Amino acid sequence: MRDFFIVGLTGQTGAGKSTVAKFFEKEGFVIIDADKLARQIMEKGSLTLKLVTAVFGNDVLYADGALNRQKLAQKAFSSEENTRLLNEITHPRILSETLKICREYTDKGRKYFLIDAPLLFEGCFDILCDTVVCVTAPKEIRLERLKKRDGLSEEKLLERMNAQHDEEFYIKRADYIIRN
Repeated sequence: MRDFFIVGLTGQTGAGKSTVAKFFEKEGFVIIDADKLARQIMEKGSLTLKLVTAVFGNDVLYADGALNRQKLAQKAFSSEENTRLLNEITHPRILSETLKICREYTDKGRKYFLIDAPLLFEGCFDILCDTVVCVTAPKEIRLERLKKRDGLSEEKLLERMNAQHDEEFYIKRADYIIRN
C-alpha cells in the first residue's frame, strides 16, 4: 500500500483549475502541473522530442533544434489520428515524471499531491488518483478569462474550447465538482 494521497484536478480550459490548485497548495499539497511536465519532456534534445520529430517531421523544430509548438499543434491537431499519436508519445512520459515527483517528495516526507491535468482522463492520469475533482464554469465566463489570460482572438479561443469535451464529460467522471 502506498503512503501518499493524490487528488486529480481537471476541467475545461478557463474553468479555474489553477485557482483551485492554489487552495490545495496552501493546504500543503505538492502541485504537479501536467502542462509544465509536457513542456519539460519536449525540451531540446530530449528523447520525447526525438520521437515526436520521427512521427511528425523535422519541420516541427526551429533551426536550433527547439520545438516549434505552433507547427506541432498544426500537425498534431489536424486529425484525430495525429492527436492520438502525439498523446501516445507524451502521456506515458508525463505519467512517469509524475510518479518520479511523487517518489522524490515522499522521500522528503510529503504525502499529499494534486495533479493538475486538463487531460486527466484522456491521459489515464486518473488511475494514479485517490479522488478526482473537476472545476466547471459557464462558457461565457471561461471565454472572458481566456481572453484576459491568453490574449488570443475570440475565434481562436472558441476553437480551442470547442475541441475539448463538454462539461458533462468531466462531471460524470469526477468524485467532486467545484462550480466556479
